[in-house]
Amino acid sequence: MVYEIAVLPVHPQQTEAFRRAFAEVEPLLTRAKGYGGHLLAQGIETPEQFNLIVRWQSLEDHSPGFEESDDHQRFMLGLEDYFSAEPRVYHIEGGAFPGGDFGVPGNGASVGI
Repeated sequence: MVYEIAVLPVHPQQTEAFRRAFAEVEPLLTRAKGYGGHLLAQGIETPEQFNLIVRWQSLEDHSPGFEESDDHQRFMLGLEDYFSAEPRVYHIEGGAFPGGDFGVPGNGASVGI
């Protein structure tokens, strides 16, 4: 299991609009090959910073897979106007969280939206 962690800096006055925009493009992410769930969370101390954590079957499913797809281009086009700086993305390996899976569609995906 691989997790993509994307730190998304959003213009402070556009956080609500960003949430709505994310909901619009979310299906482009959830239908990607190897997608296993996601969590979108807004910072408490820094509410203009969102964290998107996506579970992928493999690194290749995310990169190059989703990142080189037309769906990814449309996903980013739907969000890019809200970013105050370039998003930062990195990956980690690991299994499910103890006590249950987060981000399984229908089980708390998109927390914070």
